[in-house]
Amino acid sequence: MSITLTDQDQLTLRTAAYGAVTLMSAAGAAGSPHRIATDGSIALGSATGLVGHVLAKSPKVADLNGKSVAEIADRVLPALTAAMSLLKEQAPAEADNFRGTVLVAVEAAARTHQGRPSPTLADMIRKITEALDAA
Repeated sequence: MSITLTDQDQLTLRTAAYGAVTLMSAAGAAGSPHRIATDGSIALGSATGLVGHVLAKSPKVADLNGKSVAEIADRVLPALTAAMSLLKEQAPAEADNFRGTVLVAVEAAARTHQGRPSPTLADMIRKITEALDAA
C-alpha cells in the first residue's frame, strides 16, 4: 500500500521533528546549542521509511525561531501530537517509526550516550515524549 501525504502533512512532520531538535537546542542554551542542533539533525537525517523520505525533503522547515523556549514549544509540541495523529490514521507503522526517530534525535541532541542529560534537557525530553504520546 502506498501512502500519500499532503504537502501540509509533510510540513507538519518536518516542523514536529526539526522543531523537537530546535527545542532541545533552545533549552540547552547554557551548553552548546550548536552541538545539540547538529547532533539532533544528524539523527533525523538517518531516518528511514516514509518518515526518512519526508524529513530529507527540502525545504526542511521555515522559521522555527522564537523569542523564548515557551514560544517555540507552543508551535512544536502541538505539531508533534498532530504528526502522530495523522500517521496513526494513515500509516500506523510509520507512526512508530516517527516516534522512534524523534526520540533518537532528542537523545542524540542531549548526548545521553555520554551520560545523563542536564535536568533542563531531561525535562524537555519528557515534554516532547508526552506530546508524541498525546495522540
